[in-house]
Amino acid sequence: MELGIEGRVALVMGASKGIGRGIAAALAREGARVAIASRSRERLEATASEIDGEVTAFEADTGDLERIAQLPGEVGERLGPVEILVTNTGGPPAGEALDGGLDQWRRAYENLILAPRVLIEAVLPGMRERGWGRIVNVGSSATREPIPGLALSNSHRPGLVGFLKTLSREVAADGVTVNDIATGRFATDRLAANWGGREEMERGAVEGVPAGRLGDPDEYGDLVAFLCSERAAYITGTSIPIDGGMLRSP
Repeated sequence: MELGIEGRVALVMGASKGIGRGIAAALAREGARVAIASRSRERLEATASEIDGEVTAFEADTGDLERIAQLPGEVGERLGPVEILVTNTGGPPAGEALDGGLDQWRRAYENLILAPRVLIEAVLPGMRERGWGRIVNVGSSATREPIPGLALSNSHRPGLVGFLKTLSREVAADGVTVNDIATGRFATDRLAANWGGREEMERGAVEGVPAGRLGDPDEYGDLVAFLCSERAAYITGTSIPIDGGMLRSP
């Protein structure tokens, strides 16, 4: 299937490993010119060299909002205006409802809500002016069903989805789509750390995911590539689960 994104400039956050890397690789395979960003210059350079296609590394920490505001402009200077934005700003630490102090809650708010907003604010005027743009957020199934022990994620991610839904209606007529992905369990280092190791993580998937396995980041990347394509121009303002059937709600 021809996706129609060859030559488009994409910025993928959190792309040095895991789901972000899978997304960057999928977009590069489709011929997009991909800017990948994360905190680790060393991991970024390694990832850029491993992915087939045009991939350029930009060091940036989503916890630094001033740096994040500058990033799309830097990408524009080197590759051209950002036409595809994937906001993948990670997740806060695990904890129960009253764990952690207010500073931790503020950091979660900045990371999960303000960082995507700052990025979107930087790229959206150009998208609207050109009459084409794709914004995809790497979210969580926590927006549908709260996950035990992830109070910060359960509390903040639904707020971002509300923002994205509001935005999608405001820019739909300008050729810009805005979508969220309700992420299930994928084989990543972060999930392994939450579960206490890869063996525990894989065992938990067999028991808790109807598909009987963890998702592969490359599978995730394929979904994002489609949402960013010409073929998906009528899909906007939605939150799409990718979870092997794990969600119980319809």
